[in-house]
Amino acid sequence: MAKSLASHFETYRPLLFGLAYRMLGTASEAEDIVQDVYLRAREVPIAQVKNAKAYLTTIATRLSLNRLQSASQQRETYLGPWLPEPVLTTHLPELTTPQEQMILHDSISIAFLTLLEKLSPAERAIFLLHEVFAYSYGEIGEMLEKSDAACRQLGRRARQHIATSRARFDSNPADHERLLQGFLQVVEVGDFAGFLAMLTEDVTLMPDGGGERGAAIRVLRGQQSVSQFMMGVRKLSPPNLEAKIVSLNGRPTILLTASGKPFVVICVYAVDGRIALIQLIAGKKLAHLRI
Repeated sequence: MAKSLASHFETYRPLLFGLAYRMLGTASEAEDIVQDVYLRAREVPIAQVKNAKAYLTTIATRLSLNRLQSASQQRETYLGPWLPEPVLTTHLPELTTPQEQMILHDSISIAFLTLLEKLSPAERAIFLLHEVFAYSYGEIGEMLEKSDAACRQLGRRARQHIATSRARFDSNPADHERLLQGFLQVVEVGDFAGFLAMLTEDVTLMPDGGGERGAAIRVLRGQQSVSQFMMGVRKLSPPNLEAKIVSLNGRPTILLTASGKPFVVICVYAVDGRIALIQLIAGKKLAHLRI
């Protein structure tokens, strides 16, 4: 029996998941896409394929675009802000240079994936394929059945939008982890004044409770509002709550567990050493995390 394209599937599984996850922002849907790619690859004789990587990437991209277009309608009726599902990145693949590692971490951060939501599906696909996965515009054009010029125009528009909308947060991992430790200490003891001092004046808090009724859905801004909310969360938290710092989406991140199960993920972003953005993710968005 002739070999199918599926014989190359495992080699490119991480790439296919990484692309689908960045396109969709949900690990569960990305896994579905990867499985669909495998099923389709089984039907394609490898002798008919010139470039297995490009062929599999094309399938994953087109499936992700179809899924993203249908998901956009669901997100319009979503209760509260929509944030990506966090994923564990403790064992990221070894890369050859610190620059490559930085690009990988940056392109999978919750803040960056949230920013990608503002792009059209085509802009998102072209931006990721070119900027993150290093495909040429000619190759992308073949994948999406668009001209080289059209891909360049959409890619340029996406880059401009990202550049103008992107906040510049502190990125030193050691400083970031120290900030998280301080965050946990002041919240644990209920130090309202100490927590207030950690925040920028225009700090923003975005909660995503999985679109469930009863979850917090309001975006809060300002030191007083954010501090009061976090202290209120502390008082209402389960008594068996445990906090630890884990690597989620390429960054040290606070994970709160209750009875050993993920309860809340807290993503913190700083500017000049003070917290400028807090993202809280809870509910079904954490169902796939295995800690």
